[in-house]
Parts: sequence; structure tokens; C-alpha cells
Amino acid sequence: MGNQRILLYFTLFFIIYLLWAQWQVDYGPKPVATTTAQVQKNLDQSEQTPSADVPQAASKGAAEPSMSSIAGDASLSNERIRVVTDVLDLEIDTRGGDIRRLVLREYSVTAKNPEDHLVLMTDEQINFQIAQSGLVSVNKGTAPSHNTIYKSENNIYRLAEGEDEIEVPLYWENDEGVKVKKVMRFRRGDYVIDVDYFVTAAGDKWTGSDYMQVVRSRPVEGDGNAFIYTYTGGVVYNDEIKYEKYDFDDIAEDNLNYQLKDGWLAMIQHYFLVSWIPEEGKNNLYFSRYNRDKDHYTLGTRTSAVSIEPGETGKISSRLVVGPKLQNKLEETAPGLDLTVDYGVLTIIAKPLFWLLNFFHDFFQNWGWAIIFLTLTVKLIFYKLSEMSYRSMAKMRKVAPRVQKLKEQYGDDRQAMSKAMMDLYKREKINPMGGCFPILVQMPVFISLYWVLLESVEMRHAPFVLWLDNLTDKDPYFVLPIIMGISMYVQQKLNPAPIDPIQQKVFQIMPFAFTIMFAFFPSGLVLYWVVNNILSIAQQYVITRRIENS
Repeated sequence: MGNQRILLYFTLFFIIYLLWAQWQVDYGPKPVATTTAQVQKNLDQSEQTPSADVPQAASKGAAEPSMSSIAGDASLSNERIRVVTDVLDLEIDTRGGDIRRLVLREYSVTAKNPEDHLVLMTDEQINFQIAQSGLVSVNKGTAPSHNTIYKSENNIYRLAEGEDEIEVPLYWENDEGVKVKKVMRFRRGDYVIDVDYFVTAAGDKWTGSDYMQVVRSRPVEGDGNAFIYTYTGGVVYNDEIKYEKYDFDDIAEDNLNYQLKDGWLAMIQHYFLVSWIPEEGKNNLYFSRYNRDKDHYTLGTRTSAVSIEPGETGKISSRLVVGPKLQNKLEETAPGLDLTVDYGVLTIIAKPLFWLLNFFHDFFQNWGWAIIFLTLTVKLIFYKLSEMSYRSMAKMRKVAPRVQKLKEQYGDDRQAMSKAMMDLYKREKINPMGGCFPILVQMPVFISLYWVLLESVEMRHAPFVLWLDNLTDKDPYFVLPIIMGISMYVQQKLNPAPIDPIQQKVFQIMPFAFTIMFAFFPSGLVLYWVVNNILSIAQQYVITRRIENS
């Protein structure tokens, strides 16, 4: 089997894989709620209805909070608090302590305008996305929700030089003397925000819990190449269900009602995420809601209840992750959070590839050179397999004239022709599948590397050399795709020509077709393909000449 045919099969396999991945997103199995008696028992302690967009009570006879605590004090007006760190610039609304706008200071919208920082969260109509949290309680009017207005000491907080963290406190108190202090803590160089509630009970024991949610609209503007699909939507994770996607259509069709221990939720998009991580050791109700009027999608969770004795102060904590999907930091933040870097079913292969890619980047401080040396390393690992393939193809190329004579001899008698060819291959000790198997073995590695180069925010807007100033965007002058097309043409010349005339025509147009297709791929992916082709040509040329001269 010639290399052209293998390449055709490989291409078809790759396209089928991408179609399967998309089918899984659209029509794959969805989460099925799992309930245990212990989870239900813990959740029933705090079932109540704080507002329309927080899950309603399931237990009978649960006390409902007063509407005043839900709507907030009408006499108070909400204000915006600005918080600026070295990596974040955000606005917190005193109504609920919502994060209504968040700008990533280390990331730009485009590589050409580095001062145009990326807006990850906004309460504007287009690309709406905010983070909300609040408390619910069985004690009427004693829990500030995301609709309650807090008081603030300042309207701007900045992380000064020499400081490692800052705290933004918000205050609320009801007529019965229940006090709540909501503190949001920001650290230097960190995209994790600690959210702590300090609840001081008054005359009665306070029983309640916290909830947290992300509310967003469907994305209007994509981030990245329009020809490359990446998942945007919700994700729920815990040790039991692992990583479950819950996209906008799922949220619109049905309300999620998922009772799990620990875990986290996130709204993810290409390169970035907004994720809530409840306090460890709690049983949580994960929920979703769809606001048809505003076309807003909510994904949230509510934790199991805690009790605070009168006069005492209790603490309820959670964490909010906002920003880039930096894999090393995500692993340290929460179990499974690094899976938001969506490598798909080949994660087990993709992770070591990223580790190797990151290793080369640490050495060269350039992602382009890291891709080149990663390609070289992968090529060395599969050197023996490639050698088997090229030896098989070289032998087939050597006997190609004899095969052509057999075709002329037997004409349209395909059965006799096939038998004569197999006898020839047997005499010459040629395995016609010898060139195919090594390529099949390498397919999962190539697809994994494809997703590594596509999903890694570390390479976003990364320059290489000369005109290649953004490895996640297409080559502006199409130089790499043209080189790739030429390299494919050279490879074809090293391979035995197909006997079938139709196959010959198909393979003749493949370099041109691939050049057009790869012209719109991120240049980092095309760089990998070009380097791999050049190394393959060198190896194949040496082996072919050695076989032909033997």
C-alpha cells in the first residue's frame, strides 16, 4: 500500500474523528442525576426558595425566606466597586456582590493590539456573563441573596506594590441583628478569588448554606480560528461522574438537578473559563436554569447546610476561578479542573505531549521552537515504526515496474491479477500492510498533538520568527501551507504510484487540496505538519535509496 493511500485513509480517519467529536457534543449521552440517601438528607436541611433562579425546595414544610431579604432594601441603591490587581481589572456590584465585569490584563483580544485587553465577563447584552453568589436560610429574612444590596467601605481597591493580596469586604445586617460579612480575596498573579461569608447569628440558631452560579448568554464573538471548533458551554465535575458537559441547548431543554459530593462547575470557552468551586467536603446540588425572556443560561450549585449558634460567627467559603486555562495552575487549584483544557478522549496521550512541549518552551522560551523539537522527539520515538513503513513502501516502489507488467498481462482479470501480485510480494518478502500499520499506530498521537496545539492558552498569540507573529492564527502570507503542499508533493514522488488511474488523479490533487485547507489552520499546527513532513522525507529518502541500491 502506497504512502498516498495511507495518507488518504489517515485524512478520512481524522475527518471522521472530528465529526464523531462534534456528534458527541451535540447528541452524546447527558448526565443522569445520581442520588444517595446521605446526600438527600444533608440537602433537605437547607431546602428553600431564595429566588426564581436558585433551585426550589424539595422537602416538605421547609421554611421560606422573606421576600424582603430576596429583593433587598428598595431604599438602597447599588454601586460598583472597582478592583485592580496585576492580572485582573473587575467591577463588583454591591447588589449581591456580583462580578459584573472582568478584564484580563495579561491577555489581549488580538495579537496586533496588545493594549486592547480581553473582557471575559460583562453585563452588556452581547456576550453577557456574570458570576453570582449568595446565602439561603430556613430562618426568614436572615440570608442575603444575590439580589440583596450590601454596604461597602470603599469603591476602589488596588493591589499596591509590595502587597501580595487585598480583601474587599461587603456588609449586611437585618432588623433581628443577623450580620453577614462577605469578603472577596484577591492575590498577586492569581486568577482564583476566595469568597468567604462570615455569618453572626442573633437570637435564634442560624441554619443555611451558600449558593453560587454563572449566568451567561450564548457567545456572539468567537475567540480563535473560525474553521476550528472548540466547545463553549457548561461543565460539571466530581470524582463520581468525572467530566460532564452541559451545553446551552441542554440547559434550555431541561433543568439540571444533580446531587453530588464536592466537585465544581464551570462555563468554559476556548482558552478561558469561569468556575465555581464549593468548599471541600460538602454535598452539593448542581442546578441549571434558562431565562427565555433574556436568553440567559444559568449553571450553579448550592451546598449542604451549616448551623450557627446564637451569638457565634460561622464561616462559609467557596472559590471562583476566572481567567485562562493554565494547565499547571488548574491542577493545583482543584481535582479535575485541568480537564477544562478539553483534549477529548485522548487526554491520556495529550497530557504527556503538553508536558514535553512545555519542557521545550522552558528551554527555548519560544513556542515555535518548542513545536519543532516536540515534533523531532515524536519522530524519534516512532523512528522504528516509520522505518518499517518506509522499507515496505521502498520495496513496493522497487517492484512497481513488475506490478505494471502484471497489470498489462492480466488486463481486466482482477482475481488473477491480485493472486499474481500476492505471489510477487511473497517472493520478494513484501508485506503490503507493512506501510499501513505504523501510520495507524501514530494516528492517536497526531490527533492528541492537534488538540494540544489547539487548546493550550499558553500558546495563544505566541510569536515564532519573522512574519509568524501568532502561532494560534493562520499564516498571514500562507508561506507554511505552501511549503507543506510542496513537501507532500515530494513525498508522493518517493512513493510507489498507485496502479488505479482514479487513485492517481486523487493523489495528484491532494497536495493542492491540503494546501488550501491548511491555509486557514493555526500556523502552529501547520508548523508541526511541515516539520514532520520534512523529517519524513529525509528518512524515507535514505531508506528508499538504500533499498533500491541493494
